[in-house]
Amino acid sequence: MHVGFVVNPVAGMGGRVGLKGTDGKVSEAVARGAEPRAPDRAQRAVSRLAAIAPETRLSTAADPMGERPVRDAGFDPVRVVDPFDGERPDPTETTAAHTERVVEAFVAGDDPVDLVVFVGGDGTAADVAATLESVDSAVPMLGVPAGVKVYSSVFAVSPEDAATVAASFSRTERREVMDIDEDAYREGSVHPELRAIAHVPIADDLQSSKQTASGTVESLAEGVASDIRARDGEGVTFVLGPGSTVGAIKAALGFEPSPIGVDVWRDGEVVVRDGTESAILDALGAENVIVVSPIGGQGFVFGRGNPQLSPAVIRQCDVRIVASRTKLDDVRALRVDTDDPELDAELAGWVRVRVGKFETRMMKIA
Repeated sequence: MHVGFVVNPVAGMGGRVGLKGTDGKVSEAVARGAEPRAPDRAQRAVSRLAAIAPETRLSTAADPMGERPVRDAGFDPVRVVDPFDGERPDPTETTAAHTERVVEAFVAGDDPVDLVVFVGGDGTAADVAATLESVDSAVPMLGVPAGVKVYSSVFAVSPEDAATVAASFSRTERREVMDIDEDAYREGSVHPELRAIAHVPIADDLQSSKQTASGTVESLAEGVASDIRARDGEGVTFVLGPGSTVGAIKAALGFEPSPIGVDVWRDGEVVVRDGTESAILDALGAENVIVVSPIGGQGFVFGRGNPQLSPAVIRQCDVRIVASRTKLDDVRALRVDTDDPELDAELAGWVRVRVGKFETRMMKIA
């Protein structure tokens, strides 16, 4: 197997600082103190690949788009594609054009790759797919999720799962590459747009496309809001995640939720709206509770669409999961991908999910 490995180093940087994405917002993300997320996830993926399939042949992009994690994992690259013409940029200066040049080189020549593995989000997926289509290549592509938005069905569940799929897949199928308008997304409008159809390795660890939440949540929201109000005056801090289900709880508490952000409630009032990771951490008190709902169709509790709820935040909170019955009917298991494998392991296991005003259902976090 000859794998082409490319990293979008700015993917996901806007998440924890409240930007809901990084497209066109890299400078603002940096100004807010954002730190790169993709390099660590790239290292996790390629290190796992080295452990389970050390015989894999890898081509990669010059740093900061892949060479360092590949070499650190012990691979000697077949070739290193330099899309920068020798002028290595700062990671925040890399562009879609650089990704496109790398992918073109991967599939050209006498020794094309058998699979393109990219580290990024939906925007990177669209860039990779468009490039493969432009050169009329049927080489499959597989995503290591690192972006804030992961709507496309071309991603593995985690960096380690991406390595497992790359090393073991035996067939591919055509799947959708989706992306959304990030400016509209920041205003609360989610309108996924089909950008391409790509060949993707198939395994159970690949996630499906996101689906919108369905089913009534009014009674669920009423019950949870009532429980929260019962703690008003006790100094309990409630960290209320994004999404339509938790948004209904916010509305039941009597305030207009930030469109797709994290709001913090304590003692009858909102103390943080659309909070960044740092703002949420500053608002936490002696007793803290996260209320979060899994993403419909995928089952992610943490790690998709809510990077503000970082490991540092989660470790200081009790976690309460809420979901409509219909949403849970669409997922086999819940999942977490917090960027902290130890925390992911701690969160795994059977949990009680609130599905109604009083009713709960047991679900397993895989």
